[in-house]
Amino acid sequence: MKKRLLEEKPVKKRWQQHKIKMQKAKIKIRHKRIRAKISGTTERPRLSVFRSNKHIFLQLIDDSSQKTLASASDLKIKKRGTKTEIAKEVGEELAKLAKAKKIKKVVFDRGGYKYHGRVKASAEGAREGGLNF
Repeated sequence: MKKRLLEEKPVKKRWQQHKIKMQKAKIKIRHKRIRAKISGTTERPRLSVFRSNKHIFLQLIDDSSQKTLASASDLKIKKRGTKTEIAKEVGEELAKLAKAKKIKKVVFDRGGYKYHGRVKASAEGAREGGLNF
């Protein structure tokens, strides 16, 4: 009996698995709806946000030529702090890279995520860095 208990690993309950699955599906639906309305050009690229549980990634994308013009992530930043503070730093870093490439205006693509928390902080950081949405 004791061996059997030690061998079994804790498994997420079905309702937990279903909840996670539905959250990801909602993000995909939202992202598809947003991308139908937004596209980036050479003069005004799309600022795309990808948020994972640990990291945040920002890209400036020219959709007409399908190329990434600049990118920034928290993997390159050595600063410590909360995830929200780091996201703001990433936004400021991307704004510096955009200024170097003479990009001032962008279209913000929140990637299906709600405009709240780290997504909002990264957008505010980019605005403080000099990008106009």
